[in-house]
Amino acid sequence: VSSSASHLLLPGCELTSSTKSYTFKVDEEDDSDHILALSVVCLTDGAKDECNVVEVVGRNHENQEIAVPVANLKLSCQPLLSLDNFQLQPPVTFRLAAGSGPVHLAGWHQILHREDDSFEEEDYMSEDEIAPVMPAKKQRGKQ
Repeated sequence: VSSSASHLLLPGCELTSSTKSYTFKVDEEDDSDHILALSVVCLTDGAKDECNVVEVVGRNHENQEIAVPVANLKLSCQPLLSLDNFQLQPPVTFRLAAGSGPVHLAGWHQILHREDDSFEEEDYMSEDEIAPVMPAKKQRGKQ
């Protein structure tokens, strides 16, 4: 599969008591592959010292809605959580399940543009096929 990729930084979204959810979706007619990666979830100015639980809401293989908590933030003990580019497939909804926020979410969106629908195995390499990094050989000094 011949493809090109582009990364877009998300401007982020903010969840509050008045805006409890944000849905990220792509055009259903878009035949590109999309990956959404969540990098950071953090409390921002005005947050109270209460538990703020952020859930990711998506669909399982049976098209049933599932919600999974990804962050539990509290101003006095954990105001920020790094999610190390936690990858999700759109459409996905972020929901403030508990607390009043404001909670800021940031990450990036990757678009894989398909240039050819034909599949050529030699153009495709999965992460499992990438050669591991080998440690450098130790050089023995003369004694």
